[in-house]
Amino acid sequence: MVKTLNSIKQPIAEELRDFEKHFRELMRSKVPLLDRITYYIVKRKGKQVRPMFVFLCAKLCGDDTEKVSFIGASLVEIMHTASLVHDDVVDDSYERRSFFSINALWKNKIAVLVGDYLLTQGLSLALKHKKYRLLHILSDAVQVMAEGELLQMEKARRLDIKEEIYYEVIRGKTASLFAAACSTGAAAVTEDEEVIEKMRLFGEKIGIAFQIRDDLFDFGSDDVGKPLGIDIKEKKMTLPLIYALENTDRSTRRRMITNIKRHNEKKDKVREVIDFVLQSGGMEYAKKAMHEYRDEAFKILHTFPNSEVRESLEDLVNFVVERRK
Repeated sequence: MVKTLNSIKQPIAEELRDFEKHFRELMRSKVPLLDRITYYIVKRKGKQVRPMFVFLCAKLCGDDTEKVSFIGASLVEIMHTASLVHDDVVDDSYERRSFFSINALWKNKIAVLVGDYLLTQGLSLALKHKKYRLLHILSDAVQVMAEGELLQMEKARRLDIKEEIYYEVIRGKTASLFAAACSTGAAAVTEDEEVIEKMRLFGEKIGIAFQIRDDLFDFGSDDVGKPLGIDIKEKKMTLPLIYALENTDRSTRRRMITNIKRHNEKKDKVREVIDFVLQSGGMEYAKKAMHEYRDEAFKILHTFPNSEVRESLEDLVNFVVERRK
């Protein structure tokens, strides 16, 4: 049984409460328009899974007597928020988690500037506190995220993504920030590069499983805050679709690719692609891959002694993989 986030948070409940206050203050601005927008962002924030990984990994790897993981968690949350603001502009998306996106309310020019502001806020925070190792980790993550998005765009034009390219894309655009969250937590409390790298790899495995779970939502019926078939409409190649296309006859493959390339705004054509994937075994294949990555993350985690914190990390990984939205 998957535990609730409230029960998972128990070992870091106090840290998260303090973090929320710290983050709200960090997001304030003297510019009235910017202050309104950042207040809106804070009010509609998500589950804060990535800051949870920062705090839990910090507790797993050492004592956090200087509370430096607050800086790490803030960096991760700011960078993540900036990436979402920019993503909504790039994707012409006007809704996120059932709320209007920043660009829907304040238009693209302002949304881009808000994303830029958040990125520089993150850089300034790290420099102010002289946390250069954390800055290095997060800067690398943002670079890799941009490369992953551009690789996906390049391949979407031809819809020729193979599995190895798919994993290269999601390691960049999604898994890199989970990897940064976990390695940031470790780097906040230890200078042991072997431990930091171990937690980076742990986070990467989780991030890949997270993205595969997100792919599965595109073909399901759960209310997850994103419309059914939206990845198909945006010509994004997900793991279930890649598997289905690689395991069908040439004429069916050609027809499905034509639907995605030329008819992706037509509901009946999108529904045809969804049904094709559901009947192909693509969902089962993707679920198996997702669980394999989760199990690889557990293998890394189990190299640490058993503790309440390790158990919470296990539960958080399961939550990420089995979440309903």
